[in-house]
Amino acid sequence: MVSQIPQEICPRPFLKWAGGKSRLIQQYIPYLPKKYKTYYEPFIGGGAVFFYLKPQAAILTDINAELITTYRCVRDRVEELICLLKEHKHQHNRDYYYSVRSNSQGTDLEKAARLIYLNKTCFNGLYRVNSKGQFNVPIGRYDNPNICDEPLLRAASAALAHTEIKQADFVEILNYQTSSDDFVFCDPPYYPISSTSYFTGYSKYSFDETDQERLRDTCAKLAERGVKVMVCNSDCDFIRKLYQEINFKIYTIEAARSINSNTKKRGMIYELLITSY
Repeated sequence: MVSQIPQEICPRPFLKWAGGKSRLIQQYIPYLPKKYKTYYEPFIGGGAVFFYLKPQAAILTDINAELITTYRCVRDRVEELICLLKEHKHQHNRDYYYSVRSNSQGTDLEKAARLIYLNKTCFNGLYRVNSKGQFNVPIGRYDNPNICDEPLLRAASAALAHTEIKQADFVEILNYQTSSDDFVFCDPPYYPISSTSYFTGYSKYSFDETDQERLRDTCAKLAERGVKVMVCNSDCDFIRKLYQEINFKIYTIEAARSINSNTKKRGMIYELLITSY
């Protein structure tokens, strides 16, 4: 009997994230630049595009401090993180979930394990906080949630090994010496296309029209340097007009809406993919 060699685990997102791009990668491929030196992602979220591209050099940032702490722990201390997640898995039940949810204190490793644990066991994998920055999503209905995916975490750690990871507002990307050799992918909180689609729970900071305009201006400055910029956002007149004003190219992408309290309102929608090149 010939023994099988285990297949290498391809790096992919270790967190479920609202607006994650895993299902859209195939539609993005024709628009991704063929060559670039350094990859930048100022709204890292679940990191689907980063894990797909596996760039040799990358700078990943986000305004969400807990998220950045978690990425750093996956990069630098993955085995210790796995040990803590095994403890969460062993103790998981309804009371334990709410006990963990109510306690945001601890070391960076404990905070990272807490975020992953809650992400894997909360309702719909939704990250949402209140105005005080407190995670407030109820427990999900899972028979056996995959709280500690060891191969996935180790693959993610390897992919992140040579990345710079820091908490920052997206506009700080202008402080880097970006050039035509670089690629910037922006996946910001989407502009709401209806009164019920305004998702504000990504962090305690809102992302309003002024922020969308700041992002557009940031992208315009990057494009002036020759940087290859790609932005995704909701398909609406406001976003189209913003980027038409700076002569970016706009493409329509078909996406699945998976987060809505009313299951009948989940389904296919259109999003925009916007590029400077």
